[in-house]
Amino acid sequence: MKFNLQAKDPNSKARAGVISTAHGDIQTPIFMPVGTAGTVKAVHQKELKEDIKAQIILGNTYHLYLRPGLDILEPAGGLHKFIGWDKPILTDSGGYQVYSLSQVRKIKEEGVTFRSHIDGSKHLFTPEYAMDIQRTIGADIIMAFDECTPYPCDYKYAANSINMTHRWLKRCCERFDTTEPKYGYNQTLFPIVQGSVYKDLRVKSAEFIASMGREGNAIGGLSVGEPAEEMYAMTEVVCDILPYEKPRYLMGVGTPINILENIALGVDMFDCVMPTRNARNGMLFTRNGMINITNKKWASDFSPIDVESDLLADQVYSKAYLRHLMQSKEILGSQIATLHNLHFYLWLVNQAREKIISGEFYEWKNKMVTILGTKL
Repeated sequence: MKFNLQAKDPNSKARAGVISTAHGDIQTPIFMPVGTAGTVKAVHQKELKEDIKAQIILGNTYHLYLRPGLDILEPAGGLHKFIGWDKPILTDSGGYQVYSLSQVRKIKEEGVTFRSHIDGSKHLFTPEYAMDIQRTIGADIIMAFDECTPYPCDYKYAANSINMTHRWLKRCCERFDTTEPKYGYNQTLFPIVQGSVYKDLRVKSAEFIASMGREGNAIGGLSVGEPAEEMYAMTEVVCDILPYEKPRYLMGVGTPINILENIALGVDMFDCVMPTRNARNGMLFTRNGMINITNKKWASDFSPIDVESDLLADQVYSKAYLRHLMQSKEILGSQIATLHNLHFYLWLVNQAREKIISGEFYEWKNKMVTILGTKL
């Protein structure tokens, strides 16, 4: 993997670059649609590529390991071939799912024992096995196995947790560096900075992660319920330490406003279920603010879903029709809303990129942050 920095905004730490992988280039800043179980919910791969213009998608190690399973993915030739997607894929390591399964898992130095949410079967993820699983899935970018601490989290727990995450990272790197990819193309390992909302722990973790010398780095544990101000403060601390010449990925973030503010702090990559999950509940993000399409005010609004959008679905279908579909619980409603939200997120990061290159990002970002929080 290579990262080529192309431009920096003169009034913030925002930057534009290109990540080159075996499955193509990724222009940053970038948003990665989440395809948890080998699908971005309600969206065809053709739509992802041609309408949403996704450059990379995210798969989930925990879910793919349980279903369809490695015994299906490996003979299929990896996740790319299994799902019919020829662009880059990133997989998380399962650490976040382990965090969210707090009632059915046990964390030890060896790794994490957990029970499947599907059938209750017992499994063990070690740092080594997390690498092996992701090798088999075949993602271009794979994540180190870490513990994602909850919020709130007491200082002692967070300190012990990052120390274990760092020990696990050494084991991840050793396993990754002594194994080969399975499908004839290179893979890249990103370590993850943790430390909850404690500045000294974030500094310690960022310095350790930077010292590992990997090709890119991630920031975890900052989309777990903490106030946005805490997120921004910790992101700034970490970005000032992580190598400037390598991509930075802020995991699980977030709202359009979160994304713009974190781009300004030096983040290059984002993912979040928000655009897809909110779409299925009728919440649309637009360049003029947020729309709850289930509200009665849209029942007789026959204007296009988004007159400024170049997405065909936004122009062909009216707000009234989309509201009707959502009220009727028609599958097409979720499909249209999901297409809209993901198209908007990719439009937003592409606009950010263009403004960084032209030197206008900071002023544009401040204007957009005010608008994007508006409820229409």
